[in-house]
Amino acid sequence: MAHATPQGVKLLNGWKRPGRFDKGLGAQLPEAYRKFWREWKLTTPAAVHYIPKEQEWERDEVTHAIKPVQNIPLPLIDTPESHRGIWGGEAVIKGFQKRQQTKRRVPHFWVPNLRRSVVHSHVLDSYMSVVVTERTLEQIHECHGFDHYLLKNRACDLRSALALKLKREVLQALQKGVPALDDEPERQKEVLREYRRYLESYTTEEIDWYGHTYLEAIRKLQKQLREAEKVVPHKLEFRGKLIEQLRQAGISEAGKIEKPDPLAGSSAEHKDSDIEALTKLESSPSSSWLSKINPFGKKET
Repeated sequence: MAHATPQGVKLLNGWKRPGRFDKGLGAQLPEAYRKFWREWKLTTPAAVHYIPKEQEWERDEVTHAIKPVQNIPLPLIDTPESHRGIWGGEAVIKGFQKRQQTKRRVPHFWVPNLRRSVVHSHVLDSYMSVVVTERTLEQIHECHGFDHYLLKNRACDLRSALALKLKREVLQALQKGVPALDDEPERQKEVLREYRRYLESYTTEEIDWYGHTYLEAIRKLQKQLREAEKVVPHKLEFRGKLIEQLRQAGISEAGKIEKPDPLAGSSAEHKDSDIEALTKLESSPSSSWLSKINPFGKKET
């Protein structure tokens, strides 16, 4: 069967649906961003809404039958509001609730208790007012600071886009030597001594791509591709070719054009000199035939 199909052995294990990193611009994203994506979306986060059982087997309380333990995480819903705050790994849970014994169960949403609080970053030297939960504040106190909370936890545990963005800014500030504290050298050295160890787990490229959503990463890649391939207008290209052909033909008017010095002038100045030379040729009385073949010249009516 494998030799009779164009895909060959790939179809023996079933058809694999192409993912977001297998086609289009997603296939051009660097490995640094893919590593962050696996840490954010494909890694199992710490248990927040349930208590995991450590043993592998348990006995049923009613039937006394021995059955394996299954720690299945609850399905969570990440709302747009959760990405504008720092919820400490919590999210909205959708389920059912039976409010009366004689009636059917009804859908219900469990939302964490939110509050607005102020957090302080020593690396960025700034205070921020964000929406947090009680678990977020507890973890910040356990980690002894907001910066330690961001740098110690993985992307799957931070969960929100705001927390990941702040973590990228903190890593970039540490990489540059904490420029926010340039006016206080002693405090700057203490902050670098305390937080420099977190840079050992990341490279420069990984820090640059860390914390971006998929759409933000695609826009960043498109910007890099546009900067790498600068488009030159065809008008300037064809005009330069025309003047070069006139020089090679040995026309007297074209021979009088002074050639620019490559060491003194830039490419932009060379283009300007070509435009000025063509304008002089068109304005001269002996170049009436040139104005007829020049596609960019003004035609007489």
